[in-house]
Amino acid sequence: MKLLHLDSSILGDSSVSRVMSEAVVEQLRRTSGPLEITYRDLASDPLPHVTLPRLATGDAGVVLDQFLSADIIVIGAPMYNFGIPTQLKAWFDHVLISGKTFRYGENGPEGLASQKKVIVALSRGNIYSGDSPAAASEHAEHHIRTLLGFIGIADPIFVIAEGVAFGPEEREAAMAKAMGQISELRPLPLAA
Repeated sequence: MKLLHLDSSILGDSSVSRVMSEAVVEQLRRTSGPLEITYRDLASDPLPHVTLPRLATGDAGVVLDQFLSADIIVIGAPMYNFGIPTQLKAWFDHVLISGKTFRYGENGPEGLASQKKVIVALSRGNIYSGDSPAAASEHAEHHIRTLLGFIGIADPIFVIAEGVAFGPEEREAAMAKAMGQISELRPLPLAA
């Protein structure tokens, strides 16, 4: 089984999403048997942003092939300024390709990557879940769900640590809760 592990935080070793995504990969390694893992650090080795003169960047083929060959994708995603990092958005721009990961048919867009399993390790400084006053400002999880859904991945798993900017105790509690969820992850059934 092939696993693609992506990190997008600019915070290096102090990143909550990086710690979480690595824990997800380790949990899957323990419970899923042999994994062929490809790792891509989108912060230290960012992809170029797509522009009109550069719709297909030099990295496009490699990035798309990494995605298409993976059975499982683990994404470490912090929420910056209410959304996803531009490095992660650039990766999605290299992966959402008409005729490869989606197509337009008589009934509109159809995702072509529905057989993939995705786990997103998402960190947020504030509390955005439930009836939080900030809930309407959460655009990272929603954006990722929309992008994945567009290519046919309707049921990504999100492990979320939120409130990590409130202080050391709150950060530790949020990470402990997320690590508890990660420890319960079991092998992901793949579509035939």
